[in-house]
Amino acid sequence: MYVGTLSFDLLLGDVRSLKEKRSIVRPIVAELQRKYAVSAAETGGQDLHRRAEIGLAVVSGDTGHLTDVLDRCERLVAARPEVELLSVRRRLHSDED
Repeated sequence: MYVGTLSFDLLLGDVRSLKEKRSIVRPIVAELQRKYAVSAAETGGQDLHRRAEIGLAVVSGDTGHLTDVLDRCERLVAARPEVELLSVRRRLHSDED
């Protein structure tokens, strides 16, 4: 069994309230969950208007499949025009770690 995680550090565009921020972050999280069957959530920066951290995790029996899903998720977030992807942290864990 393998577990892959991604953590995205995002800079949001012209956002002036937490409500506006949620209107950008929630659809991204929902699309990741719907398209790729991953566990995803906003994991940091909840009190900041223009910054967000989204974390996700995937479990698979095959590292190739795991890497493919993580790559697709990263491309999806990077392609969103309303956010700037500042950094991505990727980790792969096996049940032998």
